[in-house]
Amino acid sequence: MEEFEVKRGMTKDLAERIPVELRNHFGREPEPAGDGFAISYGAIRRLIVRPGATGKTLTVEIETDPGVGDDAVILDTIRKRNAFLEAATGFSSKERVKRSKKKAGE
Repeated sequence: MEEFEVKRGMTKDLAERIPVELRNHFGREPEPAGDGFAISYGAIRRLIVRPGATGKTLTVEIETDPGVGDDAVILDTIRKRNAFLEAATGFSSKERVKRSKKKAGE
């Protein structure tokens, strides 16, 4: 499970934006999963996304499919996951890595 900070100003409607962004980036209708939403796509067997406990973070659980051997499918899946996370959190992948390193150093 990973937890990502959400940019200030984007936390207010986070719970409502999660299914919209999943639909926009993966082209699939997300299904409710507890207090979050889940989808399957490409090399992702199951992706569950929910707002964090404080409402200022995004919690992501991902189960990948190790049986997928097609590099094009894997790369497409990674691109769409990163695009989704950027739209949902407001931070690029580079910014997310920088923030997680800073948090781990604390």
